[in-house]
Amino acid sequence: MRIHLIAIGGSAMHNLALALQANGHDVSGSDDEIYDPAHSRLKENGLLPDSVGWSAARIDPEIDIVIVGMHARPDNPELLKAIELGLEIHSYPSYLYQHARKKERIVVGGSHGKTTTTAIIMHVLQKSNTSFDYLVGAQLAGFDHMVHLSDAPLMVLEGDEYLSSPLDTRSKFLHYKPQLAILTGIAWDHINVFPTFESYLDTFRQFIQGMESNGFLFYYGEDPALQEMVKHAPEGLTCIPYRGFDSGKSPGTVNLEGMEVSWPLFGAHNRQNLQAAWLVCKQLGIPKVQFAAAIQDFAGPSLRMQQLVSTEKLTVFRDFAHAPSKLRASIQAIRTEFPNKKLKAVFELHTFSSLNKSFLPDYQNTMDPADKAVVFYLPHTLEMKRMPALAPDFIRKAFQREDLIVLTSTEDLKNWLDKEREEGGVFAMMSSGNFGKLPKWYEL
Repeated sequence: MRIHLIAIGGSAMHNLALALQANGHDVSGSDDEIYDPAHSRLKENGLLPDSVGWSAARIDPEIDIVIVGMHARPDNPELLKAIELGLEIHSYPSYLYQHARKKERIVVGGSHGKTTTTAIIMHVLQKSNTSFDYLVGAQLAGFDHMVHLSDAPLMVLEGDEYLSSPLDTRSKFLHYKPQLAILTGIAWDHINVFPTFESYLDTFRQFIQGMESNGFLFYYGEDPALQEMVKHAPEGLTCIPYRGFDSGKSPGTVNLEGMEVSWPLFGAHNRQNLQAAWLVCKQLGIPKVQFAAAIQDFAGPSLRMQQLVSTEKLTVFRDFAHAPSKLRASIQAIRTEFPNKKLKAVFELHTFSSLNKSFLPDYQNTMDPADKAVVFYLPHTLEMKRMPALAPDFIRKAFQREDLIVLTSTEDLKNWLDKEREEGGVFAMMSSGNFGKLPKWYEL
């Protein structure tokens, strides 16, 4: 089939393009900006568009399917031409559902921990020689790409609650209609599309209502919103709470239903992710001993509590945390793991929500466990998002931390990090961005 991807440079979109090409389809695409790693991967596979930008001339009646990414706008000329020609148009989640509609579908949703939980399930299935398709939101050790499509009877999907496409304003995970699902917890996010907490809750309600009958939902049992939602779950849906495994008696272990097992990740949130993954794997028939053996060399997803440096003097973690609940959990986990070392936390305001004045107070006290705390943002990011300027004093008040250091240039951030590196300690670098293309200041 001929398949054209509008906004091919996106994280999921370029991985989908690679998967489609691997399955023998004739794939083309377009975008107005493509950065690495998408640029290099598309070029290596002959899928890099010959020019950046949009052109209706790319769309003709011989195209079988057009897949449009969220980065495209409703007035995109290629999208308008596809509509005019009456071509079959999908968002990537609707296309994935069409691919997987006859498979057993496992979806991991929630405001935090989705990628790690999905990655654990995938790691265990791979170790168990189970054939499966997948979509995951980060690069994982042992997997070439973030999307894989085949004739396997099973598909594992990270369920994003963000919008599907310019033409489809439903949350992506509403397309998947799983038989097995996890909801890791709910903390208001994406306020540009969910302006109230109630509207954010509603998309999770719709997700539960849209699950297949006789399915299983595993949910974080300490979350008040989920506790209320499952009371109204459809008849026939089995809802099972989890709270996270306890630590084992020995350091670096967890208590897996009476079995002490080595577990390389730390923090209560990762023990919650692990138990959620176990419940799904157990439902799929994976024996406990097999699960326990598989998780002992789990490396974790890229940029999710990734340890970049580990020396006697200096430890550096890079984490994707950006929402208040994620930021709080990451800093507390590192604080608990390194109670006697100076903890220096750096957080970049990068998302629409984190840069929004009305949302910033939700970050109150999230950085308190750190000995030193920095909030970094670029005024250029605000300009690109057409948002008003932020004052350092406003940010300090929002975080409720008078000694909070606010930096607004990459050079100032690098200078601060270089100075603090001399003292040493544990650094937590947290952002969904790249700190203004910060050089590798931690290299000795």
